[in-house]
Amino acid sequence: MLAGGHDRIYPAEHVTLLEELLAEGAAISEMPFTWEPRAHDFPRRNRLISGLSLGVVVVEAARRSGSLITARLAAEQGREVFAVPGSPLDPRSEGTNGLLKQGATPVTEAADVITAIEPILGREPRIASAQEPAQEPPGSPDFTTVDEERSRLIALLGPAPISIDDLVRLACTSATIVRTVLLELEIAGRIERHGAGLVSLL
Repeated sequence: MLAGGHDRIYPAEHVTLLEELLAEGAAISEMPFTWEPRAHDFPRRNRLISGLSLGVVVVEAARRSGSLITARLAAEQGREVFAVPGSPLDPRSEGTNGLLKQGATPVTEAADVITAIEPILGREPRIASAQEPAQEPPGSPDFTTVDEERSRLIALLGPAPISIDDLVRLACTSATIVRTVLLELEIAGRIERHGAGLVSLL
């Protein structure tokens, strides 16, 4: 993600890195060519980063860290927010500890992120050992089951916020079906989103 135009890479020494990334990826910017990135362009860019991600992990953040802006945007977009806890005496951890108080998922190892993300991808949480062969991802979910499971999901919803991950687990269904039903309920004005992947019934 670029804060400036595609021909205004910042910092300039990252041009070579960008060229390597373009071999298998893409560079995205909503700014026109020749646009020089300014300080307030970076938070605006970060909403694109969080929007295209399944989740955001904040490793270290002070009270007014720009990472907290990205975490807030991710929560507003319904993405998962993770935070690495730190010492309450360290001002560099004040922001991450604050995110944990607000409901962010604590992360102390990569497995914490994998366990939370896999249900979103429609798979059961599972950490493979080094001895186990890699498995192919499952096929596309069967959307014909949405009607059958809608009532079950509504029954799990109430006035108290519940996370999408918990809905997936309690309903024994896929994250895709949960998100589909929630979208229908949101359009109908029946649910409220609270950020950090939490929803409640109105």
